[in-house]
Amino acid sequence: MVAFYGSPVPDHVALVEIDLYGELMIAASSVVEERMSADHIDQVLRVEVDRSVSATSKPVRE
Repeated sequence: MVAFYGSPVPDHVALVEIDLYGELMIAASSVVEERMSADHIDQVLRVEVDRSVSATSKPVRE
C-alpha cells in the first residue's frame, strides 16, 4: 500500500501501473529479438487500436 498523508491507503492507479510494468518486464525477458515490437507491447498490455477511425486514433484499453 502507498501511504497518503500518513495513513495506509491503496493507490489503485499505481498498483495497476506496477502490475502492467511487471507484465512488460516478464514479456521482455522472454523475447529473442533485441527489442519488443510495438504490436507485441500492445498485446502484452491488452491494448487495441481502432485503425478504422483514423490514422491518429489513440489506443483503447479493453
